[in-house]
Amino acid sequence: MGVAQTKDLHSRTAGTPTAVRKVLVVDDSPSQRLTLSQMLRQAGYSVRSAASGQEALGLCRNDPPDLVFSDWMMPGMSGLEFCHEFRRMTREGYGYFILLTSKSDRQDMARGFDAGADDFLTKPVNTAELRARITAAERVVRMERELTEKNRLVQTTLQELQLIHDAINGDLIEARKLQQSLVRERYRDFDSAEVSLMLHSCGHVGGDLVGMFQISDSQIGVYGMDVSGHGISSALMTARLAGYLSATTPEQNIAMVADEQGRFRGRCPGETAAILNELILGEIETEHYLTLLLAILDLDTGRVDYVQAGHPAPLIQRAHGSIEFAGEGGLPVGLLNEATYQTRRLTLCPGDRLLVYSDGIMECQKPDGEMMGESGIASVAAELKDAHGAEYLQSLVWRLADITGSDQFGDDVSAVLLEFNGRSQTC
Repeated sequence: MGVAQTKDLHSRTAGTPTAVRKVLVVDDSPSQRLTLSQMLRQAGYSVRSAASGQEALGLCRNDPPDLVFSDWMMPGMSGLEFCHEFRRMTREGYGYFILLTSKSDRQDMARGFDAGADDFLTKPVNTAELRARITAAERVVRMERELTEKNRLVQTTLQELQLIHDAINGDLIEARKLQQSLVRERYRDFDSAEVSLMLHSCGHVGGDLVGMFQISDSQIGVYGMDVSGHGISSALMTARLAGYLSATTPEQNIAMVADEQGRFRGRCPGETAAILNELILGEIETEHYLTLLLAILDLDTGRVDYVQAGHPAPLIQRAHGSIEFAGEGGLPVGLLNEATYQTRRLTLCPGDRLLVYSDGIMECQKPDGEMMGESGIASVAAELKDAHGAEYLQSLVWRLADITGSDQFGDDVSAVLLEFNGRSQTC
């Protein structure tokens, strides 16, 4: 190859960002090896050379080249065998492999490709053809490196996202524990009445909340609420609202009123709902609203004063087995300014029970797509007439899972079971 040809190769490659920097020339002919090496060095490449495939493999292990030119016909290890071994080596980037040969038979070329060769260069080497082969090698190596870098960035991003996900998941697990701790007691015996609670979030945290509190020796309160939406914001809302109906700090419980002697009595439930409505719209200032069923039970008489603010109608299961629903709906809390809420009354006789439940139970879907509705809930309640307390509520969840075909519900599921035993046998 002449000086003019070498200069032409150099001019064609100079000034172009190169992906190929390290080149290995393998040829048992010293003159062929020297000629090609000098030409590539003058073109700006870092060139090493080897006289055999075995020697070349040692160089590749120490410092893998970006581009290999290897003669096909060599004593000992042929170029084809060297190419095969080269492809078996572990390396970070891609090495482009060009076989130098005088062979032009299609079967020979197929054997070369099968061994892992990327291209062929006919001997004696023509400058224009060499330049074209190097350009192709540059393009492939550059694309491979760009793809590798993009994959690395994707992998790094995925790892970072996994760390973020793990951190968020850990926070949500702790948030779930905190939310579940809002329902400190799941069962309590008030002598003439027993109250059991169930709270089952469809995610880590949810917008349902249930609770109970003792007002006096003769009154207790129970409630179920469902904050609009799901997830963290709804859960934060329930945590804030739990303080307004606290069982541990009566002076903060808006469902109670203290007289001059500091004795508490139950506030009218409709009035309590109105106060809560003002607090949400005036102080909390959130886009969330909630449905509420708040009931005050007189332990002596079985009289229940309650407010239904958009919450599903409570189920009454009489001692003799009949089932009925109470209430007529009502506006949700936190939706409209100056909304009014009506206090209603029902009476429980000894052996009767009151079930307060969220719409997550109402909206559980049967396999045919039909929702449970009141009829479905009544049917399940009838099946569970002999169950009591926590057993009743757990059986309710199991029946819902059987009906829907999954224990992963589409909404939060919560319930309060109030079982009235009665201090007096009169009703």
